[in-house]
Amino acid sequence: MKNSSAKVTFHFLDVKFPFRDRTRLKNFLVKMFELEQKKVESLQYIFCSDEHLLQMNRDFLQHDYYTDIITFDLSAAKNDPTVGEVYISVDRVKDNAINFDSSFEKELHRVVFHGVLHLMGYKDKSVKDQKMMRNKEDEYLTMYFS
Repeated sequence: MKNSSAKVTFHFLDVKFPFRDRTRLKNFLVKMFELEQKKVESLQYIFCSDEHLLQMNRDFLQHDYYTDIITFDLSAAKNDPTVGEVYISVDRVKDNAINFDSSFEKELHRVVFHGVLHLMGYKDKSVKDQKMMRNKEDEYLTMYFS
């Protein structure tokens, strides 16, 4: 399944950080959809602060806590190509990298992949789903960084 016309963009709201190899990552995200036999039209990644994502969590999900990621599937219909917006708190990614004894770069990619996996239908509410999600994240991290 080819997604050659898919568009992936990165936006930076109220944060700045070094983000290398963006074109390579964009191409890899499209490849993930192909490997999972899914169609994608567009993905927008919006990198922001803890405070921005906390407010979004309150406004859209009625959750009053910090999170590293919020993913919105904006596809017109279930079987249409994916249109997604993924908001990522760079502050949470930095803290998680420390807490999980990982590099910022690797944790950032884990969260970026996590958002795509949600858009492909993977869940993380149950222990079983969390394990599957983590395995998929690890699989794609290994593939990307090899």
